[in-house]
Amino acid sequence: MNYISVSEFAKKWNVPERTVRNYCATGRIKGAFLTGKTWNIPDDAILPEKGNKKKFSDNPLLNHLKEQKEMKLKGGIYHRTQIDLTYNSNRIEGSKLTHDQTRYIFETNTIGASKESVNVDDIIETTNHFRCIDLIIDKAKFKLSESFIKELHFLLKSGTSDSRKDWFNVGEYKKLPNEVGGNETCPPKEVTAKMKDLLSGYHSIEKKTFEDIINFHYQFEIIHPFQDGNGRVGRLIMFKECLANNIVPFIIDEDIKLFYYRGLQEWNHIREYLLDTCLTAQDNYKAILQYFEIAYD
Repeated sequence: MNYISVSEFAKKWNVPERTVRNYCATGRIKGAFLTGKTWNIPDDAILPEKGNKKKFSDNPLLNHLKEQKEMKLKGGIYHRTQIDLTYNSNRIEGSKLTHDQTRYIFETNTIGASKESVNVDDIIETTNHFRCIDLIIDKAKFKLSESFIKELHFLLKSGTSDSRKDWFNVGEYKKLPNEVGGNETCPPKEVTAKMKDLLSGYHSIEKKTFEDIINFHYQFEIIHPFQDGNGRVGRLIMFKECLANNIVPFIIDEDIKLFYYRGLQEWNHIREYLLDTCLTAQDNYKAILQYFEIAYD
């Protein structure tokens, strides 16, 4: 039996080398095997048919995220999304972990050596956020509901010092009034009704747009239904709903958080502030998709 390399197989069938490696790693090219880090492919192997495997959805990105999650594939879009989304969303809320520390936790499940002390809650919320991303991938096609939103909050805050406080109410709506950025939010006794109205109005929209998803995020943050963790839960919901509606998702980078905050503050007056910030973040994610050769509309 003669064998050829990934590059030779890719040239033979006119497909990207990254795709060929993926086929090899998932066992879709019969007889392919590794020698060290090099794939050996039988020279008579044929290109797997795309229709052989039922797709998770009609969204190419969601299919890649789902497949790579199940494969535990390193170095792909799932790996990149887990690290970037978790790092930036936690950092916006005050986490002191660096991007490299976040990557190290995801890749090795350890924190690594550090010259400075590390907040235990930062570590717990980082590992919890990874689980939240898995949940929004697995349930991306599910209709957004109160129970799902509460499940995200429960995953995010479980095991933290907050979760040991009787009044904190992990996975349930807040018991005590709170503020966000010095602004009043919905009183605890009104949260359940406000959330039901918000979801009812959102689901009345037959074909949801980018702006509809951003508007839901604004309304969610104004209600501020949980004692803490509202920003991260809200951004996870945005990512999920983009996936659900075949819209390119985005990650609010820690570097543009001030524009993000201004956009939320001014949403009822100048929607372009928040829309432009989110579109900029979306352009950044599109560049990542182009690198990984993932198609999008």
